[in-house]
Amino acid sequence: MASPAEVFKQVQTLTADLVGISLCTHQNFPSMEKLPNDQVEISFSNTENLSIVLKNRPYSEIYYELNHDNAYNLRMVDGALIQMMYRFKKNEIIAHRLAFFPSPDLLEFQNNAEYYEDDEIYADIVMKNIVATPLRFDFDSSDEVFQEVHHPRAHLTIGQYLNCRIPVAAPITPFVFLDFILRSFYNTAHRRYCTDLTNFEQKFDITITEKECSILHMRSGA
Repeated sequence: MASPAEVFKQVQTLTADLVGISLCTHQNFPSMEKLPNDQVEISFSNTENLSIVLKNRPYSEIYYELNHDNAYNLRMVDGALIQMMYRFKKNEIIAHRLAFFPSPDLLEFQNNAEYYEDDEIYADIVMKNIVATPLRFDFDSSDEVFQEVHHPRAHLTIGQYLNCRIPVAAPITPFVFLDFILRSFYNTAHRRYCTDLTNFEQKFDITITEKECSILHMRSGA
């Protein structure tokens, strides 16, 4: 199972990799902080106002406040924000929050597509029919929070929908998360640069239940 040190190394290394291939234009390298009760948190600076994500406000306002506060690990070439936060207790993962917030305004790319269409990096983001949709992989090991099927320990939320919790087989490592983001939303660049990204094989233990496996779910990370 991936340890706090290994997760920290993944975030740090992959951040440098994405900067090196110019997919990331601004970054906050990760920090690792010891907390009371034998807990360790891997996060980034400027996390004070993350509660805005849960508020009933237009997505554009949420995005622009996160961007203004530099509340992210990575800001991608198209303005998308990526957040990766992990919490461990005695080397056991107890929570994570992995979020992707695409820019709600791609007009610069879409209205001037001729400037970008010859560059593979931009190939997936100049289409005028793209709809910016945030997504988040959450994990919480707490029995108080867990509700089988209704609130799986590991789950995917799409589009900020309150009760959208698609079961996921296990907590997600930084490498698995970023590989998913790049394959899904930057596929052209991923095919070109995937060999330049450091590969990590550590995974987390499976947490999905048998009942959750009987419905549509994701096995990424397991």
